[in-house]
Amino acid sequence: MHVTLHWMKSTFDSTASGSRPPHVLVLPKWYPHDKDPQLGDFVRKQVQAVASHVRTSVVFPVPVPAGAVAEPSPTIRSGVWELLVHYPASTSPLLPWRKLVNLVRYWRAMQDGIRRCVAVHGLPDLVHVHVLVRPAVLAWWVFGRRGVPFIVTEHSSGFLDGGWHARPWWVRALSRSVMRRAALVTAVSEHLAAAIVRAGLCKECTVVPNVVPGTDRPLGPAGPAGGFMVVADLVDRTKNVGGVLRALALTREKGHPFTLTVVGDGPDRAALEEQGRLAGMNGAVQWLGRLPNDQVLDRLAAAGSLIVNSRVETFSVVTGEALALGRPVIATRCGGPEAFITEANGWLVPVDDDAALAGAMVRMAQDHARFEPGKVRATLGAHATPEAVGRRWADIYQRILDRG
Repeated sequence: MHVTLHWMKSTFDSTASGSRPPHVLVLPKWYPHDKDPQLGDFVRKQVQAVASHVRTSVVFPVPVPAGAVAEPSPTIRSGVWELLVHYPASTSPLLPWRKLVNLVRYWRAMQDGIRRCVAVHGLPDLVHVHVLVRPAVLAWWVFGRRGVPFIVTEHSSGFLDGGWHARPWWVRALSRSVMRRAALVTAVSEHLAAAIVRAGLCKECTVVPNVVPGTDRPLGPAGPAGGFMVVADLVDRTKNVGGVLRALALTREKGHPFTLTVVGDGPDRAALEEQGRLAGMNGAVQWLGRLPNDQVLDRLAAAGSLIVNSRVETFSVVTGEALALGRPVIATRCGGPEAFITEANGWLVPVDDDAALAGAMVRMAQDHARFEPGKVRATLGAHATPEAVGRRWADIYQRILDRG
């Protein structure tokens, strides 16, 4: 460890010179990759939004089977230099050992990626961490002690559903310690920012929204009134896709021939597919798995409306995406969607209320004609467009760098 860090320090010192546009290195906990193109796609959108203002690099370690480790090769995507570094994921049946081994391998992969990035771009002017806690610790350990400021952006629902408070005391203490050293802490919504402050991680938390893409796409005609869509990670305790299936079954029992398309994957997919099969809805539900964001937007543009049945959401980018494409939304009062949904573009229902969701689906099909795509898009506003978010981040970066 000491040898590696010493080598990195000499690299930093030899490359940090000359006049150049600011270089921001992004270290995310979640980021899209071949095995999971939806993971942290909202992070990639934020990074791409600011890439026209600053030089932007991303280093992200990806766990893969031992035989699938490949030499890292950077790619340029929408102006962002991305380096995804593979490391072999341990499959030990002993959970503590597996976690320790994977942590060490993650740390080494991240250091290797940073070394490669610095060799190409030089020492970053600022490091931007997305999501606690490992990349934040590494940002402080490698860069913070050498005078490079770092900021932390949180997207995690763990601050809202109790998940973060259930973590070991030492993880929470470490998180607070690292956050105190950050030049700035931000969150993607007001209610998430308030939860982070209540958790004692910082005294102030700046809000910068996620990017909502799609407003530059041409609007098509309204989709089928009875054609509903869900876009979510299939983790049912959070996204409650099982509740959507139960609501769909209730509507079909009353003679409504509604259909559902599910985009996403996760640990509960098999159980959810079985739930749909047992309810006799094989022909009514289509499971598409994970898709890249462009394909998600294509599917949304062809849907009648979107359902967000989550128990908690920090922002809900997909709600904004649906509205940008002129599609109305039925969503639970779970945090994020309330910032978007009005009577002009959809309805809100209580969390964990299958009957209310079923009723909203029937109402949506009956009133679907009043949700004209152009009027639905107009409700979104411009504060979360790529241009607006990119300018906001560029201004924040410059203020931090101006402090010296």
